[in-house]
Amino acid sequence: MTNVGHMVLTVLEARVPAEKAGALEAGYHILATRPLPPGLVSSRLVRSTIDEGLWRLETVWRDREALEAMRSRGTPAGLQLFRDQGIEPTVSLLEVVASIPHERRSG
Repeated sequence: MTNVGHMVLTVLEARVPAEKAGALEAGYHILATRPLPPGLVSSRLVRSTIDEGLWRLETVWRDREALEAMRSRGTPAGLQLFRDQGIEPTVSLLEVVASIPHERRSG
């Protein structure tokens, strides 16, 4: 059960053909220039180093309520990003139980 106030992570994962990878990446860069929805903590588009066709969009939300508020406004931008390329990603929702802030860097 998700505890109230815990951050949540959404993971969209899909196989992206090489000929669509550039458009997916370009679309993500366009999304990054738009105003962020309230509660979005961080987002990253990543590709497997072993299987270059495997892509993920990982987004951290302040809490489940922020995620649900964004979802209530229509199709999420990340989901649409994949759909614009004719790809339907799998969607996973995970609770963040611990994290190390990026501000805590050594040296």
